[in-house]
Amino acid sequence: MSELSAPSLPPTGRAPLLAAGALVAMVAGSAAGLLLVPADALQGEVQRLMYIHVPAAWLAMLSFFVVFVMSVLYLVQRDLRWDRVAASSAEIGVVFTALTLLLGSLWGKPTWGVWWTWDPRLTTTAILLMIYVGYLVVRSFADEPETRARWAAIVGIVGFVDVPIVYLSVLWWRTLHQPPSSPRSTAGEFVYVLLLNVAAFTLLYIYLMVRRYRIAVAESHLEELQMEGA
Repeated sequence: MSELSAPSLPPTGRAPLLAAGALVAMVAGSAAGLLLVPADALQGEVQRLMYIHVPAAWLAMLSFFVVFVMSVLYLVQRDLRWDRVAASSAEIGVVFTALTLLLGSLWGKPTWGVWWTWDPRLTTTAILLMIYVGYLVVRSFADEPETRARWAAIVGIVGFVDVPIVYLSVLWWRTLHQPPSSPRSTAGEFVYVLLLNVAAFTLLYIYLMVRRYRIAVAESHLEELQMEGA
């Protein structure tokens, strides 16, 4: 497989710049969400969780979309580099999804009166988390890299079906959860802060992907050495 077909990722030397950019953006976004915009007229101060909750949810979906695309590419090209990108993105997506559910519970208690309810949006998101935790577990079932990558790719593709279901759940069913947050559904001053935090989380995702992919390459080389030694 030609090196030109490999995922194009920033060199390691750029990682500190990505980290600094993500940190500055997240500090700026948090400060804006806490200090520059007023609390929501109906929900009060708890609404400020939106500036972390929504970006975490969007980046979770982006992470799993990357898993889906990389899984398809692996099955087509049988290049393990695509599998490394998929696995890296899945790990990050699981973290973002868990953060989404945690913040949603903190938001739900004062808003709905309960920490958890089997609301369609919450339920489908919990299922999404279990699917991609399962994706990571499946990867531990096979020692042979190609077999592991093939099994994981299948789970990554099939599991992605739940992502649009999560997004559309508030439109398909009666739900306590509010409709998707967007520039059309959010007041102007809130939109700018929300977009700033989405950008900050996107930079964080890119930084984590660069770091995790480098680790995945090192793990692959170590695995090859162990197999040769055996």
